[in-house]
Amino acid sequence: MITVIAKLPIKEGKMDEALAEVKSLISEVAKEEGTVLYSINVEKANPNTLVFVEQYKDKDAFIFHSSTPHFTAFFTKSAAFIGDNPEITVLKEISRT
Repeated sequence: MITVIAKLPIKEGKMDEALAEVKSLISEVAKEEGTVLYSINVEKANPNTLVFVEQYKDKDAFIFHSSTPHFTAFFTKSAAFIGDNPEITVLKEISRT
């Protein structure tokens, strides 16, 4: 299992635009066979930061997601609303209960 935590700082006044694009992305990600979880959250301490929590069944599913047309389109459009550099953490699961 591959888990990704992506923190996207959103420019002031651009959250509505960001959320509209995220909703469009989510509807397409839901169709991906290898995506186990794709959760969008707002950081409680900083409401201008979106936090994506993603899980993929394996590395191939993660690579597939990263290369889909809907992901690449979102990445291109995100330049208009992402502030500072996103923080991306990729984790490899070693145990689960």
